[in-house]
Amino acid sequence: MQRAAARVLRGARGAVPPARVRSATARSPPRGLLYERHGEPPAVVQLKDLEVAKLGDSDVHVKMLAAPINPADINMIQGTYAILSPLPAVGGNEGVGEVLEVGRRVAALKPGDWVIPAATGLGTWRTQGVFPEETLLKVPSDIPVLCAATLSVNPCTAYRMLTDFETLAPGDSVIQNAANSGVGQAVIQIAKASGIKTINVVRDRPDLSKLVERLMALGADHVVTEEMLRKPEMKDIFKSIPKPRLALNCVGGKSTTEMLRHLQPKGTVVTYGGMAKQPVMVPVSAFIFRDLRLRGFWMTQWKKDHAQDQESLTSMMDTLCQLIRRGQLTAPACTEVPLQDYKAALEASMKPFTSSKQILLL
Repeated sequence: MQRAAARVLRGARGAVPPARVRSATARSPPRGLLYERHGEPPAVVQLKDLEVAKLGDSDVHVKMLAAPINPADINMIQGTYAILSPLPAVGGNEGVGEVLEVGRRVAALKPGDWVIPAATGLGTWRTQGVFPEETLLKVPSDIPVLCAATLSVNPCTAYRMLTDFETLAPGDSVIQNAANSGVGQAVIQIAKASGIKTINVVRDRPDLSKLVERLMALGADHVVTEEMLRKPEMKDIFKSIPKPRLALNCVGGKSTTEMLRHLQPKGTVVTYGGMAKQPVMVPVSAFIFRDLRLRGFWMTQWKKDHAQDQESLTSMMDTLCQLIRRGQLTAPACTEVPLQDYKAALEASMKPFTSSKQILLL
């Protein structure tokens, strides 16, 4: 089978410069969602005409097709994320585009190829852009566009957390909170394809039954609310499946404390988000008597650490694309939004109990 993904050569020109606003006199100019200061996204993000840089020898001209709005995108605009783009900046760290033209030294890409960002900070909320070759990753064009647009963050995070912290075999189980998030949905599907059982924790809500039904349709084995974690009925779940050795935390606070109570001794809690904005609280007894391990994961850091490890990245992308082709991994629940309706999409992405990812159509 041909490689589903090929990382293009890295070089010294990997940084994406600050965005430049184009004069409005040009005909049908490229457009993008630009912010010139940090703040709340609906207030500071503006749809503006952009200037596309001249195509250099090692550059690639890309027409963006679709790009999601992720929590990290919101945090970058707010100025609270660990990595911030130079201002002014075009928002968006994920998406898929089609190559229109390549510089004369570009060998790994050609017009018509699909590409996704190789790292954080590309600025994907735009109709077109010229990017250094090493900032792009080729993906197959025979997968659905929404799958490609949402491939580089959530499925990769789910895959790495299921792979890198515990050696799991068919029949083993994992427990996760924020199970309706993009990562959570990917965890359910990747685990299901590997024969791993999932216990999925969600917040109580008015449409809980619909959410449970949707997660079960994805392959979830059990869906419980945060309140149910504290109840004796949890013991019934472990009559048919083993207690998990791996817990995936995207919330923090009490949700994590209650979740880790159900881990096996020597189990691992991996934190990759903090939606509750509360610290992870762990009883001393969990360390002394059960030897639980607390770890963290950030996909951006993984990519930095494996920048010279072509095989690890390619193998991961191959596996994920194979799952997509087999129908075992789908895009998260999405709402497709035209670029001009970006404010409504930004506002929707920041609402509580959001189960649908906003996808900008470019």
